[in-house]
Amino acid sequence: IIWILPSLIIWLIFKDRGVRTNVEAKEALNFQITVGIAQIAVFIINTILTTVTLGFWALIGWILPLGIWVASLIFSIMGFSKVNAGGSYRYPINIRFIK
Repeated sequence: IIWILPSLIIWLIFKDRGVRTNVEAKEALNFQITVGIAQIAVFIINTILTTVTLGFWALIGWILPLGIWVASLIFSIMGFSKVNAGGSYRYPINIRFIK
């Protein structure tokens, strides 16, 4: 909901608490960075296509950012539920920037 801040804060503050906390916080942070890059790419593509099609793309161009946001929300809730129950969660679409 507030993009990268919760994951970044949790990883920076609690990474030394334990191996599991470090791994799960990095996983969530990497996912939020991936989602941010996807949102920026879709914004650029939507801007170009809206310009090329003289504004007609704007009628359907809002679906892509909404889809990314909904998928991000669903995967984040699934990850929270799994980790909160004591398991581990790997996001299905994730570029691991922080190793």
